[in-house]
Amino acid sequence: MNSTSTVAPNHVNIINFIRGVEPREPIDLLEPVKEQLALVQKHGLRATWLLQYDALIQPAFTDLLHREANASQEIGVWFEVVQPLAEKAGIPWRGRFAWDWHAHIAFSVGYAPQERERMADVLMEDFRQAFGHYPQSVGSWFLDAHLLGYLWDNYRIVASCNCKDQWGTDGYTLWGGYYNQAYYPSRRNGFMPAQTAEGQIPVPVFRMLGSDPIYQYDAKLGGNGQSVITLEPVYSGEEGGGGIPEWVRWFFDVNFRSEQVSFGYAQVGQENSFGWALMKDGLIDQVELLAAKQAEGALTVQTLAESGRWFRRQYPVTPAASICALSDWRNEGRQSVWYNNRFYRMNLLNNGGELSIRDIHLFDENYEERYLQDVCPDRNSHYDTLPVVDSARWSDERVSAGIRPVAFDKEGRELPIAVRAIDTDESTDGELALRIHLEDERTLHIRCSEQGVGFAADWPDWGLRLLWGDTPELPEVKLEQAGIAYAFNGHPYRIGTEGAWPPILLTGGARGAGNGIELRAAGSELKLRLS
Repeated sequence: MNSTSTVAPNHVNIINFIRGVEPREPIDLLEPVKEQLALVQKHGLRATWLLQYDALIQPAFTDLLHREANASQEIGVWFEVVQPLAEKAGIPWRGRFAWDWHAHIAFSVGYAPQERERMADVLMEDFRQAFGHYPQSVGSWFLDAHLLGYLWDNYRIVASCNCKDQWGTDGYTLWGGYYNQAYYPSRRNGFMPAQTAEGQIPVPVFRMLGSDPIYQYDAKLGGNGQSVITLEPVYSGEEGGGGIPEWVRWFFDVNFRSEQVSFGYAQVGQENSFGWALMKDGLIDQVELLAAKQAEGALTVQTLAESGRWFRRQYPVTPAASICALSDWRNEGRQSVWYNNRFYRMNLLNNGGELSIRDIHLFDENYEERYLQDVCPDRNSHYDTLPVVDSARWSDERVSAGIRPVAFDKEGRELPIAVRAIDTDESTDGELALRIHLEDERTLHIRCSEQGVGFAADWPDWGLRLLWGDTPELPEVKLEQAGIAYAFNGHPYRIGTEGAWPPILLTGGARGAGNGIELRAAGSELKLRLS
């Protein structure tokens, strides 16, 4: 199963990125790299090693990789700005330390486009001097579209990777993107999936870290942004994380199914600045499990570049993808289904019998990122897409935001809907079918396709209700005869409604404005058109 030509639907990248300095506390940065390399090679697994510039110019790291890494290991670049890189590119250093993790110092968005190009040239040429070729993979917590396009146009990189969705963690917000798997970014926005081959950078960007598909989305906010519930082996909170063997096995089960809309994916690994002691137990457990799963034929472990080449061979534009977590490792009765395609993403949540669509974000390759030409002014960087419903950002102490199916009696009063079970069918290429079995034996059918989300009920007098709280993140909303018009961050967009009566604004918001929209079905089927 090591062949890069495999048609197995589940792909894993082991990506360990390597920093050359950790200013916050003394730590051995070389030991984790030695141990990680020995671990993956002991199990005969392929892996990708992404060098930050300060590690690239230290012989201790490059000599280790030259000496110990076998031919199945990929060496690439982790693009964060450090003092020696900036200064070699002729850019005055503004950081507090030789590596400063604040967004306007460490990341490409903190620099003018021409400065980004100069640093990329230095990094790529010094990498070539060290390894005899240009890197094929360049990763970062986030890369702007100008730099991604430059790396493709001038160096023909084949793959990139960026951070999971998160709100404000370490000052970085990436919100509303492909929840997992990979996408081709827009030429105007490195976080936004493009809709057309002409409008995309032909470098697949893989989402890192492995977000919990149930709990990460609305993870609690604190002084450092959202908490982290991911596959990273250093995390083991009460809601889950990669340091908990039971959670890891559940995560693998829900991500690496034999049936997929396109393919399943996860990134395994850890940055060396956490130190070997913190990551050791969790990483050893995950790598051993990966080796066993690959031997069973359940997944294929590839380098990031191999996955990038496979993706480009398979998909001329971004494919649809899904994650179906129909079990809850905490046994609290929650189920979560994510569906993504190049036009939108959607998340359906069953919260102990209460059904809601808690998230829909539209994708538009013409929505320009904030940093395409401008410079991020401070530590709080922000990437986003176009919200249709966003429970995590639109809920308040009174209202849990979301789109919920509703039934009505003959007098028009709302009747309760309680979910008993959810079945999924991912056998139709690019589409996801859901059967929602209710406690009273009725059934709601939901089909997700590139065009939108369709609903079909086997009872009369039903509809959808979109609710939101009194929160500052709301876009402008305006009702139309057969749709809803939005404007967010100055960008207009709309969704269409088919098989419904004209939408009705629900009133009662804290500011005297509407706090929701009701869509009454005109028959047995109703569709939200999202492309």
